[in-house]
Amino acid sequence: MKTIFSGIQPSGILTLGNYLGAMKHFVPLQDEFNCFYCIVDQHAITVPQEPAVLKDNVRRLAALYLAVGLDPEKVTLFVQSEVPAHAKLGWIMLCTSYVGELERMTQFKDKASGRGESIPGGLLAYPPLMAADILLYNTDFVPVGEDQKQHLELTRDLAARFNNRYGEVFKIPDIRVAEVGARIMSLQDGTKKMSKSDPNQGGFISMLDDPDTIVKKVKRAQTDSEGSIRFDKENKPAISNLLTIYSLCSGKSIQELEAMYDGKGYGAFKTELAEVVVETLKPIQDRFHKLFGSPELDDILTAGAKKAADVANEMLYKAEKAMGMARL
Repeated sequence: MKTIFSGIQPSGILTLGNYLGAMKHFVPLQDEFNCFYCIVDQHAITVPQEPAVLKDNVRRLAALYLAVGLDPEKVTLFVQSEVPAHAKLGWIMLCTSYVGELERMTQFKDKASGRGESIPGGLLAYPPLMAADILLYNTDFVPVGEDQKQHLELTRDLAARFNNRYGEVFKIPDIRVAEVGARIMSLQDGTKKMSKSDPNQGGFISMLDDPDTIVKKVKRAQTDSEGSIRFDKENKPAISNLLTIYSLCSGKSIQELEAMYDGKGYGAFKTELAEVVVETLKPIQDRFHKLFGSPELDDILTAGAKKAADVANEMLYKAEKAMGMARL
């Protein structure tokens, strides 16, 4: 089986956009690929974190991974910091990188803007660590959103650069972007990605929002003055986004939904969309609450870290040996 690696930061509550854009697609992949799903807490500390909050966020994310349907018997679920090979290969990848190419990373420029001279070094070193995460597992595919494609291109460049210098050690991974739902937009601005960091709480739906909150957020979602329910991303971004969410939650095609609501108003459309979102998230939330504080979750993460370390340590040794850093 070919190998997939994916990492998500434990930086807060995940949104419906995270689920529909990424996590939902992970479930069928576990039957087709050898999957490594990593909670990248070392990436999270590129900006200051409250220790207690970070600890809870790691558990919350792990529980949500399992709650959406990942099977620990089929996938390797683990916490990045529990596999030291990530930091070790991250340093090697940083030494393989050039400052100029790291400074050109869009996310670095976005996060560094407005910080003056107080820019954490981790923000600059983030992409080489991400490259290490991926390369440690002989990864064939990396499922990512559009906003991460630049980092994946750098990963490919670093792997090729290392191989050219030291011999064929790393597999060059391919990028896999979900064709539909890879980018769910804000409920309050159909031109911006849905984000948990949105200062407008009505712009996103958390995967753990209660039904009343979900209904309120959907009913307050931005529409337009035209009144027709049709998919037109350029001229009707808000309605197109709501149709995408509806389609991904219900399994109905955009065309089916357009026919269902032909001649109907936004009120009925939003009411039924809210019901579909609530129904989609309920079983996930039920499973999450059973797992979050349970010993079962700890057992799964411990086993996952051991399994990941066995693979990662072997690849790290190959890299170090190629560079002349392994005595034996």
